[in-house]
Formats: sequence, C-alpha cells, structure tokens
Amino acid sequence: MRKLTSILAISLLGILLLISGCSSNAKSEEKPEKIRLDYAYYSPTSLVLKKFGYLEDEFKDDGIAIEWTLSQGSNKALEFLNSNSVDFGSAAGAATLISKANGAPIKNVYIANKPEWTALVTSKDSNIKSVKDLKGKKVAATLGTDPYIFLLRALDKEGVAVDDVEIVNLQHGDGATSLTNGSVDAWAGLDPHMARLEIETGAELFYRNPDFNTYGFLNVREDFAEKHPEYVQRVIKAYEKARQWVLDNPEEAVKLLAEEASIPEDVARIQLERNDFTEPVPGDVQRKALIEAGKILVESDVIDSGADLEELTSKLIDPSFAEKEIEGK
Repeated sequence: MRKLTSILAISLLGILLLISGCSSNAKSEEKPEKIRLDYAYYSPTSLVLKKFGYLEDEFKDDGIAIEWTLSQGSNKALEFLNSNSVDFGSAAGAATLISKANGAPIKNVYIANKPEWTALVTSKDSNIKSVKDLKGKKVAATLGTDPYIFLLRALDKEGVAVDDVEIVNLQHGDGATSLTNGSVDAWAGLDPHMARLEIETGAELFYRNPDFNTYGFLNVREDFAEKHPEYVQRVIKAYEKARQWVLDNPEEAVKLLAEEASIPEDVARIQLERNDFTEPVPGDVQRKALIEAGKILVESDVIDSGADLEELTSKLIDPSFAEKEIEGK
C-alpha cells in the first residue's frame, strides 16, 4: 500500500511539473496586447512611422494595438520609459546614458538618426559671440537632454565653469520663447525650434560642434525586450521602412515633418538637412561617443563619480536586434 501511495505521489508530482512547464512556456510565448511607443518632432522617422501606420499594418493580423504618446524632449521620453508608460521611447544618446546610470531598466536597440540638432543660440543683436561671453549670463536648457549636455561640454571645452553661468531649466519650446522675449541671454537649442528661430527672428547659432551631438536612440524597456524579443525586431523592421522612406523621399519628408510638427517647410528642410539617417545599427561608434559625453557628466556631478562608463554603455547598447533585421537580410 505504501509503495502504491509513493508511486501515485510521484506520478502526481510529475503531472504538476509538466503542467507548470507548459504554463511557463505558454506565458513566455504570449504576445503583448498592445505596443506603446512615443513619437517626437525631433525624431522624423517616428513621425513617418505614425503617419503611414507601418506598425499598425505590421501587427494587424496579430490583433495587437498600437498606442502613441508625444514626447516633448528626451527627458520626457525617458520619464515615460522609466514609469512604464511606453515600451519604446526616442531619446538622445547622452540623455539615455544619464537615465541608465540612474537605474532605468532600458536598452538601446536602434539608431534613428545622427543629428546636429543642438547648438548654442542667441538673439540677432546680442553681444554674445563665443562661449566665453556666457559668463554671468542666463542660459536656457532642458536638464537631462542633449542640448543641456551639449552646453556642459561646450563650457568645459572653452574653459568656462558651470558656476559662472546661470542655467535656467526650461522645456525646449519655452527656452526658444524665453530667448525671443529676452528672459534669457542664450539658449541651448533644439530643432525644429532652433531652425524656426533662425528663420523667423534671425537668431544666431554662435557655437556649433556636430561631434557634441549624440545620436538619436530608440530605446526599449528591458522587460519588454526579454518577454517579446521577436516583437522588438518587428518594431525595428517598421522603423527601417520609415527610415528608407525618408531617404528615398526627401522633399515629401520635408512636407510631412512640416505638417506633423506644425512648422513651415523651410524650417523642416533645415532640420532634415542636419540629420544623417544612414547608420541605423548601434555599436562601437555610439559607445565611444557616450563614454566621451559621460566623462563630462561625471565631472559635472550629473553621473556618479563611481560609475563605470564602459560597463554602463555596454549594458545600454544592444545591437543584436538591429543586426538581425538589417544585416541579416
């Protein structure tokens, strides 16, 4: 009797383990009910993606809904990612590094663009002609974004202490307005606002350095990537379709950007001319760029001095998804 009881117990345990294993496998293969992404005026390919419904078409047969959220800046995109409000978010590389250093559960899987989207800007009649002229001045910048980091790097390069400048934390559009009405002396600008001010007010970009602009990152939440790797790759597939459309249709891209961002076409044209859409796979180039930006961020106490920048960038940048989709063709 005892032997029979033992056999039954072992059999029951085996059945339970089998059921548990099947349940676990089913769970791991579950598809998401919806995929949540941001779109941003500083990320033209995201606007193309949304406008033409490439993602909606890609996931229609799967019954997966697509949910869009507007990001007004990298800081907002990263807030959305960190708070689990979106699965994918568009942000500048250096801003993404700051977020990762602060523990955000994100990784970079695709390069949307290499932009020169930021510069230091002042009004047409200003006496500010160089970075050194910023001593004792008010400079608008959005904390935690590429323009802010660009400002820090420019000050460092030109030997101006951060404490010698009054940085006024304003969202990008508000910074442009504050420069126009004289509330600040200079602005760490961002397109398309920057291009608009150039055309409408004669604003001057008195300090430019393309190498201080970090890349346009498409980031994903780590938990989404772990649960749904095949869907990450399919999102990249749709982004690739949008990127190729921009490359093949430059004039139509100008019109689309102007329409979606509610800006004049000449402003949209300047913004697109400052973007390179030819290198979508992240890798060593982006790692090196972030490490250089990270050094200034550590010196400025934005990133903890104990942070290992090489380890951070290695954990952040994951080229495998883009490589499979793009280089695997």
